[in-house]
Amino acid sequence: MTRNTKVQFVLFETILSAEPFMKRWKEYTRSSKSDTDVTLQQSDYNGAFRYIAQHRFASEEVQFVFTKEKRSSRLVQELIRLNIAGGYSILQAECLTGAAPNERKIFAFISDSATDLTVYKDLSHNGKLNIYEPYYQNCKYAYILEYFIKSRQAEDLVEQLKKFENMDVAIYQECKIPKNLNVPEKEKEFYVWPSF
Repeated sequence: MTRNTKVQFVLFETILSAEPFMKRWKEYTRSSKSDTDVTLQQSDYNGAFRYIAQHRFASEEVQFVFTKEKRSSRLVQELIRLNIAGGYSILQAECLTGAAPNERKIFAFISDSATDLTVYKDLSHNGKLNIYEPYYQNCKYAYILEYFIKSRQAEDLVEQLKKFENMDVAIYQECKIPKNLNVPEKEKEFYVWPSF
């Protein structure tokens, strides 16, 4: 990731854990380059899970497609609520790589555009902070904060952030995305016993 990268944030809420969620995530249609640099994170959220997909693009690519394909099956599936947060540019970048093994990633979603970011920057003295701002008007959040902090300090930072209003905050861990995500699964072959 570079400083001029644009990031599309897509949020999901579901009761599905990582493995079954990944299988269902394949059902969404994405733009041609949206899976070239994507990070998927998971967090416990109100007794369920929240997933955040960060799709990174070069500044010149502006089209982003993310839609649910129509299902042909009539089987009941667990609900996945989709929320496209929008496209963001990097206002401050202190960590352009992923979290280290001894770090946790904390996302804080700020709704109020009049927020003084200095307060949030001061909280990151033990870690690194990326700040994202919308690059078009219809984005869901005014700012998205991405903290990289030592695991043992993560809960304390979350508690400090929860004291502020107009904010949604949680600790996330990265999900490993399978390499063959867009390859359709082979149908299972069943052995038919001969009848006599």
